[in-house]
Amino acid sequence: MQRIDCPERDDWRTTAEGVGFVFHTINGERYWDERAYYGFTLNEIERRIEGPTGEIDAMCLELVGRVVKDEKYLRRLKIPEAFWPLIAESWRRRDPSLYGRLDLSYDGWSPAKLLEYNADTPTSLFEAAVFQWTWLEQAMERAIIPKRADQFNSIHDRLIGAWKKHGAKHLHLAGMVDNPEDSGTLAYLEDTARQAGLTTTPLDIKDIGLDSDGCFVDLDDNLIELAFKLYPWEWMFRDTFGEKIASATTRWIEPPWKAVLSNKGILPLLWEMFPKHPNLLPAYFEDDPKASMLGSSFVRKPLYSREGANVALVSGGTTLAEQEGPYGAEGFIRQAFAPLPSFTDQYPVLGSWLVDGAPCGLSIREDVNPITGNTSRFLPHAIVAGPG
Repeated sequence: MQRIDCPERDDWRTTAEGVGFVFHTINGERYWDERAYYGFTLNEIERRIEGPTGEIDAMCLELVGRVVKDEKYLRRLKIPEAFWPLIAESWRRRDPSLYGRLDLSYDGWSPAKLLEYNADTPTSLFEAAVFQWTWLEQAMERAIIPKRADQFNSIHDRLIGAWKKHGAKHLHLAGMVDNPEDSGTLAYLEDTARQAGLTTTPLDIKDIGLDSDGCFVDLDDNLIELAFKLYPWEWMFRDTFGEKIASATTRWIEPPWKAVLSNKGILPLLWEMFPKHPNLLPAYFEDDPKASMLGSSFVRKPLYSREGANVALVSGGTTLAEQEGPYGAEGFIRQAFAPLPSFTDQYPVLGSWLVDGAPCGLSIREDVNPITGNTSRFLPHAIVAGPG
């Protein structure tokens, strides 16, 4: 794994805007950054990233099977009791998942370590699936990178294939459409669904209504049979219509059982189930006496959080970095402090994508801050060396 400086395409901004990637710059600062890329060997991709991603996902699924049968775990995750039957039934039906992203720390030498699982509402999807592939093709054409470079990236084709398995003709896609990143992600997923043969209706999450039969409907009073939601389950549980989710006929993507895996409480539960696994970091609930085993250096994370909010890095009892945010009321976990690798004073986090349960792509976010946040830059990657 190398961070390799390279010239940027002089037309990358117009190229991005031409394909709808309008959030390439956030608050005047680069979000997409191709002044460098991360290079990997094929062996690194297959053995250090793709293989462990599949293994971690399998462990997560085993964890869900255990959690839905034991209220002790559901209480530890602070999942509202009213929704336990919904989650358990969703798991028993094996409601299909579309996608997810494992965030990993990897330095090119040691085993990749799971930092967290974005299991419910992962973004940075379009830039991972499409725009970095466009960069790869054009960078090879323009001799910016080696001619025979490749990329770990079959996300787009796998999304199209996954939609075909959901057994529906029409799909509603809902989220907070006034957020450029969210609306861009929804537009991209809508495009992949259409390529799979589905008709679609996009709408703002707040415009979902309830008819007299207790079914969810859109603004035209059309029944919502299958809905993709870019909106966290924990928010849905609290919303006005939350109590109607279990009785309504709508099938959701991601399914209710993903509410388990989107909770950072899975990190201590995974460590409890698979102690000393090479791809896991020691982790404990903050109120667990065993948390003291981490000593005075750890990462403190709320059970629910987005974009690094309310995460703190503590070393030797001193808080080195902390992101502000609205989370933490449900409690915190502590995870062993494993400093991200530094490449020319940049800290990368690898996002390893799963679509329809298969590892299929890689995205990289980096920052001068060791906590990856909403404005951390996205850099492309390439496979530029042999098996090595």
